[in-house]
Amino acid sequence: MGRWCSPASAEPRSVQLLLLGVALVAASFYAGTLFQSSASPALILPPSVSRSPGSPNPQDASEFTNKVGVSYRTASISVPDYGLDVCPLEYNEHIPCHDAAYIRSLRNLDRSRHEDLEAKCPPREDSLFCLVPPPNDYKIPIRWPTSRDYVWRSNVNHSHLSEVKGGQNWVHENGRLWWFPGGGTHFKRGASEYIERLGNMTTNSTGDLRSAGVVQVLDVGCGVASFSAYLLPLDIHTMSFAPKDGHENQIQFALERGIGAMISVLATKQLPYPGNSFEMVHCSRCRVDWHENDGILLKEVDRLLRPNGYFVYSAPPAYRKDKDFPIIWERLINITSAMCWKLIAKHVQTAIWIKPEDESCRQKNSDTGILNICDPSDTSSWQSPLMNCVRLNTDQPKIQKLPSRPERLLFYSRSLEIIGVTPEKFDNNNQFWRDQVRKYWSFLGVEKTSIRNIMDMNANYGGFAMALSTDPVWIMNIVPYTTINTLPVIYDRGLIGSYHDWCQPFSTYPRSYDLLHAFHLFSHYQGHVGGCLLEDIMLEIDRIIRPQGFIIIRDENTTLSRISDLAPKFLWDVTTHTLENEENRPEQVLICRKKFWAIV
Repeated sequence: MGRWCSPASAEPRSVQLLLLGVALVAASFYAGTLFQSSASPALILPPSVSRSPGSPNPQDASEFTNKVGVSYRTASISVPDYGLDVCPLEYNEHIPCHDAAYIRSLRNLDRSRHEDLEAKCPPREDSLFCLVPPPNDYKIPIRWPTSRDYVWRSNVNHSHLSEVKGGQNWVHENGRLWWFPGGGTHFKRGASEYIERLGNMTTNSTGDLRSAGVVQVLDVGCGVASFSAYLLPLDIHTMSFAPKDGHENQIQFALERGIGAMISVLATKQLPYPGNSFEMVHCSRCRVDWHENDGILLKEVDRLLRPNGYFVYSAPPAYRKDKDFPIIWERLINITSAMCWKLIAKHVQTAIWIKPEDESCRQKNSDTGILNICDPSDTSSWQSPLMNCVRLNTDQPKIQKLPSRPERLLFYSRSLEIIGVTPEKFDNNNQFWRDQVRKYWSFLGVEKTSIRNIMDMNANYGGFAMALSTDPVWIMNIVPYTTINTLPVIYDRGLIGSYHDWCQPFSTYPRSYDLLHAFHLFSHYQGHVGGCLLEDIMLEIDRIIRPQGFIIIRDENTTLSRISDLAPKFLWDVTTHTLENEENRPEQVLICRKKFWAIV
């Protein structure tokens, strides 16, 4: 194979950049259909290197002119004619706002509270502005549901978790694959048995978690997300998160498996999810010091739990009597009692509390000074500091009883009424997205099983995700924090998602998603106070989309024209289609597909 020239080994910059040619190759990795074949990448070869036997003939090759080299964001962006630079291979796992070297340089972080694990984005002028390459021997991911148990080792080529957690059945090496037996620190025998036990604990052995009313779960410190994977047969959907810490590739493993997850941490800021969104918050040896700082992290859990929601705690203080575990347990009991949580079960290594529906106890504890009540006007959770208080449901009689899935997907919730969406508008929006998704599939022209991880970058009411609910996919619904706050609507539909600002990179690994949907996203950020440009968002899209992944873009015609012009420089293929918008007017749709390329 040819070699790329390391920019560190040559100078000046004109020498550092290597002009590259590209040959597109299609090949099988294994015979048979178990892993659905793994296409080879487009090979980026120096033009002067002679072709090895089996290389494609010149007439089969497309000439690409992108260069390998480190480049940074400038005040004004001008993408050169030869295309964006390709970052050197060592940047194949680049996560801009979780860059260890940059975070180490920050001096004013409260590391005792793990502020260094939160997203810290570098100044724009210090941000890389080049295409993130895949690692050596990257393969198109194995398809769901096989991917729940097996992924390619070369796609996440890190053995640390298998070395330190293999005995707990997190992950094992299996030839060219990683194998996930479904275990965890507190469920070595498998998540299924553990989930059954939690169902017994929450129903007094009369049912399972679904019959206990659980539809959405927040899994704190999720590991490789096996807990989430084994909740899916119950139609329970989980937002799994963990920090990029000593187990730094756990979220990468989860996403490679086709399980919904993101990088996040409970530290100094509120999590990017709306209040009253989860029927369960789960911590299995999640390495969170819930008893510290007057229980401020438990008060964040209280914000996120719906009334009658469960906090599941599987950790040594719940069962061990040595070291300082009894002291920690006593502090947990004091904090949860002050919040009027009721300890409903304690069995084996797990304790479960339930958040009250009636607020009279919490009001009484506030009156006696043992509990702080939050100002009801403090509702934003995007980049907001944690608050040492609890929120009362002031309009308690109006609390809605939401149905289970799948009925919840089409249920007209009070959160829709609050933002002025009528039942008729809601129904029309649902029908619109059913029609659009059916046509999207026809435009893509691929098997549905080839797409698993999807992100809706501007999700509005979640209609796009609803229309995909019977397909073998999961959807991360993103609501930009500068738009109307529709994320409570999305959670009230039984879906998952997050707030975000697309002027910043998202907290995920490169190559996380098979399909991105950008519905009038770019025009929303035009002239945005954050100073980001269309090219910034396109670069982030390229970072998080997988090779051969699709980007569906709908926007103003002038915006789509610019994207079409820039797409080849990002190594995207583009086709243009026309659909009708909600006003029954013609609207252009771009279907972009990222080429499968690699540095060799």
